[in-house]
Amino acid sequence: MKFDFAFAMEIFPQVLQGIGNTILVAIASFIGASVLGFIWEILRRSSRFVRPVAQLWIDAIRSTPVLVQLYFLFFVLPHYGIVLPAMLTGVLGISVYFSGYIAEVFKAGIDAIPRGQSEAASSLGLSRPDTIGYIIMPQMLRNIAAPLGAYSVSILKSTPYLAVLAVPEMLGSAFDVASETYRYAEPMVVAGILFLALAMIGVALVTRLERRLGLTPAKDL
Repeated sequence: MKFDFAFAMEIFPQVLQGIGNTILVAIASFIGASVLGFIWEILRRSSRFVRPVAQLWIDAIRSTPVLVQLYFLFFVLPHYGIVLPAMLTGVLGISVYFSGYIAEVFKAGIDAIPRGQSEAASSLGLSRPDTIGYIIMPQMLRNIAAPLGAYSVSILKSTPYLAVLAVPEMLGSAFDVASETYRYAEPMVVAGILFLALAMIGVALVTRLERRLGLTPAKDL
């Protein structure tokens, strides 16, 4: 069966209908993963009793496939009386999975800050929350802008996993077209092109952010 360009243009609007959910899931998952990743890293730097537990949790998250985590949340938890909506399950699953990786990003960002600054804050009488909020975080965010931006694009590319949960994102919309028409090439190509466009926009925004922060030199005009 040959690729039908006219058919691809015809189904383009139908596949495009899922772009809103794709962007929503990507943004919500990025925020969730960032918040959870920061929490894991703070716990890893807390007492000697909590530290190994936090490290084990981070390692477990990173060592488990994201699809397994999604299936666990969506198909296993209901057996214990916990039923979550499909989209919430997808956002939670992707957030938890990438939080393990983003915790390592926060670790690198914090480790890049000279230890003397925390010691100076302590000697000035600043509490630990104030030290984190006013001394550590502003510098850390600048250090992690580039890798955090890269993970935002990775999270976007992970949203098609939600198709297995029947969430109507772009790949799910493409599957709907394919199941109705028994043509798979055109819907998959259209979905691929849309994901490529979104990823390129994400990369461009990350590059712009890096330049604003002075992390990469601007090109001469």
